Amino acid sequence: MAGKRITPEMEAVYVISVAASLSGMHPQTLRIYERRGLIEPFRTPGGTRRYSEADLERLSLIQELTGQGINIEGVKRIMALEEENQLLRDEVRRLRRQKRAAQETAIAATEALQETRRNLAGEILVRRDILRFPEFPR
Repeated sequence: MAGKRITPEMEAVYVISVAASLSGMHPQTLRIYERRGLIEPFRTPGGTRRYSEADLERLSLIQELTGQGINIEGVKRIMALEEENQLLRDEVRRLRRQKRAAQETAIAATEALQETRRNLAGEILVRRDILRFPEFPR
């Protein structure tokens, strides 16, 4: 978890025995899930596992999926797809915001061009009245 910003919901405060008790699992099950890559608890400098609320939610999802008969590899794949799906949703939101900003910029630029065009058209009419162009014979 090095490099990840710790948020209040991710704050790792539960030792393995408490996390196991809260999740209704045996501590050895949590260690197995960690070895299999399903969960990644925070490690203190001394190597002690610390679990967060987010970890407990993940354990609950693992328990729900395995309870439905999905094996560990299937759970791992489902969780990876869920994470990828969330990343894609975040990217879509970012792109929509970017698109809205670009549209607003384009609208403002179009309005500015239209205003300039109106000003120039009025100026051309005024100057046409002032200037007299010679008539060319046909």
